[in-house]
Amino acid sequence: MNIRGSICALTTPFTANGALDLPAFGRLLDYQIDAGTQAVVVAGSTGEAHMLDHHEYEQLLGFAVAHVAKRIPVLAGTGEAATSKTVALTRRARELGADAALVVAPYYVRPTQEGLYRHFAAVADQGGLPVVLYNVPSRTGCDLLPATVGRLREHPAIVGLKEALGTDERIQAIAELARPDFVYLSGDDGTACKAMLSGAAGVISVVANLVPKAFRAFCDAACAGDKAVAEQRNAGLMPLIDALNCAPNPIAVKAGLPSLGLGTAGLRLPLVALEDGPDRARILDALAGLVPLAHAA
Repeated sequence: MNIRGSICALTTPFTANGALDLPAFGRLLDYQIDAGTQAVVVAGSTGEAHMLDHHEYEQLLGFAVAHVAKRIPVLAGTGEAATSKTVALTRRARELGADAALVVAPYYVRPTQEGLYRHFAAVADQGGLPVVLYNVPSRTGCDLLPATVGRLREHPAIVGLKEALGTDERIQAIAELARPDFVYLSGDDGTACKAMLSGAAGVISVVANLVPKAFRAFCDAACAGDKAVAEQRNAGLMPLIDALNCAPNPIAVKAGLPSLGLGTAGLRLPLVALEDGPDRARILDALAGLVPLAHAA
């Protein structure tokens, strides 16, 4: 299993009445695979995992596994606030055919570093899937520090880290921990170029939902160490990446889906869709500069 390069954190399309839109999800999967996306994450934070009930989670992941049919790895978001719940969901993801689990640091409860170590070790011991750690302090309220990552990478079932903290100091510290059996993946589109040129092996990306072909080309250059080309391609993507910062993820990225024929912009409460206005116009303008739009509105 090769989890690296251009990896898309998939949105979860909903119909106008709020139900799962599996036909649109299938189109989104095809759009990714046809463009060269190298792996996908199902039911992560971009996929509104915590807005899905148990049955919907299983529907979504089962559909993705069957539709992808082993062409690329499928990572399942299985992180919960409680260790026991995370283990149970990871086991279920394995039964549904996921290739690996993307496990976010426990949110809201604010564990210590020792608590984080024991949590991830328990999931790796008992979950039955390769584990990619996920650190996103802005969402969880805790920070998985490099020293703790260094301890966790010794576990044979822990295969990598998605690091969303994009400071120079953190990028360098995590890059030094990367090795053939432990992959460093950026979790922040805005600093992904710097991360890959520093040693990250790829990106778990939000913007790739909308522009997977351009994002794959960018990742190829950056992972190859071609600084000039990577920075040029990154500069071309930045207007869209910046535009998506107008609202919390996945509100903004979903605003671009209808123009590509990939579903509605609908979300589930407490998230609400981006209203018509300058922010939405900026997203569509930046998107139109990168890909042909199926719909003008």
